[in-house]
Amino acid sequence: MRASVFLLPALSASVWAAPTFPKITAAVSDNVQALSQYFNLVASKVQQSRILGQAPVCDLPKVSLPAAAAGLPPPSPGLYLKHIAIGRGTQNYTCDLSNSTAVPQAAGAVATLFNASCVAATYPDVGAMLTRASLQFDLSESEALQRLAPSNLGVSGAHYFTTLTTPYFDINTPQWQLGASPFGKNASIAAPADAGKGLKGEGAVALLKLSSKPGGSGGLQEVYRVETVGGSPPATCQGMPATFEIQYSTQYWFYASKA
Repeated sequence: MRASVFLLPALSASVWAAPTFPKITAAVSDNVQALSQYFNLVASKVQQSRILGQAPVCDLPKVSLPAAAAGLPPPSPGLYLKHIAIGRGTQNYTCDLSNSTAVPQAAGAVATLFNASCVAATYPDVGAMLTRASLQFDLSESEALQRLAPSNLGVSGAHYFTTLTTPYFDINTPQWQLGASPFGKNASIAAPADAGKGLKGEGAVALLKLSSKPGGSGGLQEVYRVETVGGSPPATCQGMPATFEIQYSTQYWFYASKA
């Protein structure tokens, strides 16, 4: 993952190999705009590469976190950027139905991770727009095809919780053996005001920095959750079931030690 990788074939596949049409469940104009902007942006990047006569390359160690993450502590000295994934899944919540004033409580998350290292590193605007656009597609079809709709990005791992306070990331697959580790929250800031909304207009979940706990592999030390889209619960439990899920997408940036 630290070597430079040609990007043009991946971008071309993103334009022409969309695996399914979106199920538009939020405001139609918002969804259509997100999808249109993504495809137009990818097409323009492919055209630029053709004009230049060569494909761009990505070099992860030279890439910086998105500007919106500036309010989080920076990566610790000595770490390098090992992987960028788009996480597509659900934020999970519970409600105390016996309490009329209860607010939803976080109950972890589940997401499939898709390898976005070169796209996000070389073309951050494409990566950010893909994160938004992917929420408009049925997650189950992306999981079945092992490709992130509407792109051709392959699965690079999974994210889930082992306890209510322990998110776990496993980025080992037959193609990539990058490591796995439990983590704990290090810092949190609210998502930007212009962050993408969820399928029913839900706000974006917070940006996070996570630090590894004992028992990991692959030298994984820190993870950042950035470019969040949707995932936030309603303000109260009124009308909600005891347990429910809110779909979200985001980018996870993995930093590892060199040793």
